Amino acid sequence: MKDTPAEIKVRSVFNEWAEAGRGEEMEDHHLPIVAPVLPLMNLKPDDRVLDIGCGSGWLSRRIARMAPEGRVVGIDIAPEMVRRAQQSAAEYANLNFMEGAVDRIPCADGSFSKIISVESGYYWPDPASGVREMFRILSVGGSAWVLINYYRENPHAHQWGDLIGVPTHLLSTGEWTTLYRNAGFVDVQHRQIPDPTPVPDHYSGRWFRDAEQMRMFHEVGALLVYGTKPATDAVTGP
Repeated sequence: MKDTPAEIKVRSVFNEWAEAGRGEEMEDHHLPIVAPVLPLMNLKPDDRVLDIGCGSGWLSRRIARMAPEGRVVGIDIAPEMVRRAQQSAAEYANLNFMEGAVDRIPCADGSFSKIISVESGYYWPDPASGVREMFRILSVGGSAWVLINYYRENPHAHQWGDLIGVPTHLLSTGEWTTLYRNAGFVDVQHRQIPDPTPVPDHYSGRWFRDAEQMRMFHEVGALLVYGTKPATDAVTGP
């Protein structure tokens, strides 16, 4: 399948970010909202976990330590991110990385027991296709977890769409949960994860209007959506 213009743009921008070292910065930026999610996932030592939009691999490495008897795979659309992730994973026997798009993940049906995607869902060219693909590669009883801080119910991030420089999807909580249910997931749930990171007294960056907007953004928090692939997902005839 030929890459879409959106995928080409995202790949180009994230290659640039990787070369600028921004992939390595993501752990500091995202760990405060990811840390509360990992216990909710109930990771087992032998879990098979896919990290979608893995960047430089910081979360994949963390999960690989939590599933020493299992297998962790990180995929990213940007080859430079994947290259840097591979370099950082030499000591992990249960971890590997590959280039791949969320709507055509290069893995067989039922390959993973858990899937997590942090701060990549709004870049997916077709979020519905991405959610269906997660469902396909999950084993029955497996769960998929999407964590994003750019979504409709957090208005303090809406300005990002004009600043990021790549196409994005600003979906609501209801739209994300509907995508999950339409794909076949059951027990679909969501929650907001506040960001406890201290906010400076003065803010002069480009992502927020001022420190107060940044504080409100942290207070509303990120959106976590998750669901389970049912044990009986086959269509039965009459």
